[in-house]
Amino acid sequence: MKKLFFAVALTLTTTLTALAAPPTTFTEAKIIAKQKIYLDQANSSVGDLYCGCKWTWVGKTGGRIDAQSCGYEARKQQGRAERTEWEHIVPAWTFGHQRQCWQKGGRENCVDSDPTFRAMEADLFNLYPAVGEVNGDRSNFNYGMAPGVPRQYGQCTTKIDFQQKAAEPRDQVKGLVARTTFYMFDQYKLSMSRQQQQLLMAWDRQHPVTAWEIERNQRIARIMGHSNPFVTGERTWTLGYKPTGSASALTDIAIQSNANAAKPTLEKKATSVSILGNRNSHVYHLASGCPGYRKVAEKNQVPFSSEADAQAAGYRRASNCK
Repeated sequence: MKKLFFAVALTLTTTLTALAAPPTTFTEAKIIAKQKIYLDQANSSVGDLYCGCKWTWVGKTGGRIDAQSCGYEARKQQGRAERTEWEHIVPAWTFGHQRQCWQKGGRENCVDSDPTFRAMEADLFNLYPAVGEVNGDRSNFNYGMAPGVPRQYGQCTTKIDFQQKAAEPRDQVKGLVARTTFYMFDQYKLSMSRQQQQLLMAWDRQHPVTAWEIERNQRIARIMGHSNPFVTGERTWTLGYKPTGSASALTDIAIQSNANAAKPTLEKKATSVSILGNRNSHVYHLASGCPGYRKVAEKNQVPFSSEADAQAAGYRRASNCK
């Protein structure tokens, strides 16, 4: 019976993964995150990640912070304080260094040379709108306690300890950032210090999953093809936890699937992929009527099933299409 259960579960997981359409770049991830996860959250009581501020959407992925809604006061950078930015809860710097691509040329090298880094950078579970100034101040600091640091952003209770290089988020999201960190470290086989584990485990216990966190998890799962098991309760992080690498396996499947979809022969291209995007220019071409369709370099090809999907990912139709 157990064998049958696991066989069915594996089939369902594989099917869900195959049907999902995770973003393949950070640019696509921000557009999808706005449209399918956070669009209705700009004026919600939950607010941005670090200060609970409301905002007004501007452009494809940006936002204008409503400082009065959260009592926010700029610490130093008024320009960044007025806009939302997309925060990686686990910094790209962190997983880039653990992947060892960052040391060989920084973020640009990671994006160019490491498909798994690109998947991690675009992982929707790890993204959240945040006040730009706090996002910039947090930099690549680990989360930690900052008991001796006074408030730096008006009524916003997130604190940045620049001397100790630690960021203490507001209480309302401590559980969320802990469970998101568990997810990233577990699914991509990253190494976490004992001290960091103990802190995040405490936050996980002290700040249980909220209704919004459950809703957010469900919205992201429909796109990514899997849930955060630390939100659903399928997994619990314990001291010395051994990461499973589950998302790495799913990423490998997705990467291979995308690679296969993006490599049809010139003779079969028109029937196997009807719309082809260029990840550099964010322009898409139709198999019929677009001269640039066959000119997209293989490494830049992003297949789409419809023009609506391409446009939802932030692509525009090539101007020379007939």
